[in-house]
Amino acid sequence: MKKISIVIPVFNEEEVLNRCYDELNEKLISKIKYNFEIIFINDGSIDKSKEILTELSKKDNSVKVINFSRNFGSQNAIMAGLKFTEGDSIIIMDADLQDPVEALPDMIKLWEEGNDVIYGKRSTRKGESAFKLMTAKMFYSTLNALSDVEIPKDTGEFRLVDRKIVDVINNLPEHNKFLRGLFSWVGFKQVPYEYNREERKEGQTKFTLKKMIRLSKDGIFSFSTKPLDIIGKFGFIVMILAFAFLVYSIISYIINPEALVRGWTSLIVAITFFSGVQLLSLWIIAQYIGRIYDEGKNRPNYIIESKFNIKE
Repeated sequence: MKKISIVIPVFNEEEVLNRCYDELNEKLISKIKYNFEIIFINDGSIDKSKEILTELSKKDNSVKVINFSRNFGSQNAIMAGLKFTEGDSIIIMDADLQDPVEALPDMIKLWEEGNDVIYGKRSTRKGESAFKLMTAKMFYSTLNALSDVEIPKDTGEFRLVDRKIVDVINNLPEHNKFLRGLFSWVGFKQVPYEYNREERKEGQTKFTLKKMIRLSKDGIFSFSTKPLDIIGKFGFIVMILAFAFLVYSIISYIINPEALVRGWTSLIVAITFFSGVQLLSLWIIAQYIGRIYDEGKNRPNYIIESKFNIKE
């Protein structure tokens, strides 16, 4: 019988873990004729998440737990879960139950029909601020404008993927992995599954503005070199304007030597503006160099402190 793996990253989710486990058993595992395994990746939680997951793994052998030595981020937690999966298909979801368990049987049916990736597409997003909705829209618009790969809008990590997709992702050598982009990049047969995203059942979101900015940077700089092209084009335009201004200055000096004194303010503004452009350009270049530096160090993306019910 085929097996389905459920990968769930966890960071300080003590309020909802037992409910997440119960809903998966009640609304999915008991209704679908497949073998299942649930892999919880404890991403350095400082609440009681570790203790709760340990108890779940003791009472149910299909519950597998990976504990990180510290917080390494949700992308690395998901990568660790994918590495240890045994299923013929893999479901990625959050522990907070905003992505409904009720949607999973329908996603499994789409997989049975021959689709390789079924990604959750949010029709509505309850409980999220106008600022977060606006920034999410801006992020996907910017990312798709810069990227060579079309990444579906209004999506997250919630998806079902076939085993062959996971094998490809696991074998990619890069360190800074933006997973929702990589799942689009690998291709194969992909279909959306539209659903209404609910509010968190318990607790508070752990996806802070800082983490959102970091994820956005990984998405843009991992999937596009267009920012470098933009810098080059802008530099060429500035060079032409500077040459034109030089010609204008020479002609003005010949006609009226005192005319240039009146342009002191505009000159200072121009210097300040282009100094800012230079600093921004250096920052963009530094982002790419920093990623090369990370790849060169070849450090592991995460350190596992302990595992339960995981086969070596």
